[in-house]
Amino acid sequence: MSSLEHPAVAKVAAALAEAGQHDAATGIRILPAEARTAALAAAALGVEVGAIANSLLFRTDNSVPLLVLTSGAHRADTGLLARLIGTERVEMADPEFVKQHTGQVIGGVAPIGHPAPLRTLVDTALRGHPVVWAAAGHAKSVYPTTADDLLALTGGTPVEVVETP
Repeated sequence: MSSLEHPAVAKVAAALAEAGQHDAATGIRILPAEARTAALAAAALGVEVGAIANSLLFRTDNSVPLLVLTSGAHRADTGLLARLIGTERVEMADPEFVKQHTGQVIGGVAPIGHPAPLRTLVDTALRGHPVVWAAAGHAKSVYPTTADDLLALTGGTPVEVVETP
């Protein structure tokens, strides 16, 4: 089975097409090797690491999933994320929690194509790039999009995910 036929990639492509983002659905690219980090994806695509939209799943203090789409150029501040959503604690989700809530594995989590909609925050730093690349359900798959399309597609909230000095 090719990576494009992978069930999670097919689900992402269908969700993109259903949302009217046909160019994104047909633009899914299969990389020669897995790119489980923003740095690896950026190197494979020949783009700045900041143009990679990391899909990070967090677990809140009441075990509710929170999807945060961050620029690959920095790390999300979990204390800030907790304050932004009005909860006591936010922590990185473990692989089982990620698979349960996204249907995808760490390193390939897409912004969409999940079993149920997820509360989503989108890093405003992504707006600094005319094209951003997001995972498409598998660690070897990515697709081109924009920060505004990510917001529209996910129903996400634009936020700064790192503290500014």
